Amino acid sequence: MKTMSTQARQELGAFLRSHRERLTPDMLGLDPGTRRRTPGLRREEIAQLGGVSATWYTWIEQGRDVGVSPAALMRLARAMRLTATERAYLFELSGKLDPEGVPEREPTIPADLVAIVDAIAAPAYVLDRGWSALVWNVPAERLFTGWLDGAERNLLRYVFLDPAARKLIDDWPSRARRLVAEFRADYSHHLAIADTRALVEELQSASPEFAGAWRAHDVLEREGGERSFTHPRDGSLRYQQTTLLLARSHDIKLVVLTPLG
Repeated sequence: MKTMSTQARQELGAFLRSHRERLTPDMLGLDPGTRRRTPGLRREEIAQLGGVSATWYTWIEQGRDVGVSPAALMRLARAMRLTATERAYLFELSGKLDPEGVPEREPTIPADLVAIVDAIAAPAYVLDRGWSALVWNVPAERLFTGWLDGAERNLLRYVFLDPAARKLIDDWPSRARRLVAEFRADYSHHLAIADTRALVEELQSASPEFAGAWRAHDVLEREGGERSFTHPRDGSLRYQQTTLLLARSHDIKLVVLTPLG
């Protein structure tokens, strides 16, 4: 039986509290009442909706060392209307297998990773579990000035600490916040890894924007979509981003940016 670490219990409590506070009584057909001093639902209300003890739920939010069953987590996930990504994050934090999910296989890194990326004509790069670039091609190095053409390899450090990123990435504030939400979805897999925790602590200390986004506890899947840049040499650029997880290495992400018009 896997025991939750103190770090995981604290993260789980903060995650549940954040999502409880986003729910409103009218969203769930409850009487809003007249004396609500805190945002969102009360602990007693979400406990009742989830079919769990109010005391037990309070202890979970407080990060106490109490037993957590998959059945109780399923009921809370449904009561809180968590997305599939948020639900997966909830179970990962708890060290439990989702009865309705599929366990992930052990990651492996293909030996021909460099050749695969070099063969792609569009900008392409590969991220590790901490979102540092492992491999990238020449078009990616040209596009990401200040990141892949320099000494810094971590995408989050580049986006939040390098002024060049704010000039390169169009609509930087919204893109940066989404990046944090996507990284948090990965973070639950690596709570016990010191260098991943150290990266988060470093960015919280160094970047108010990262700290604010991290406190929001948003969780999103890393999805594709249109990405636009204002490049110092090439001007306005638009791409369709596609992110692929390697079949046997879910900690490794291949990102390809296909030029648009």
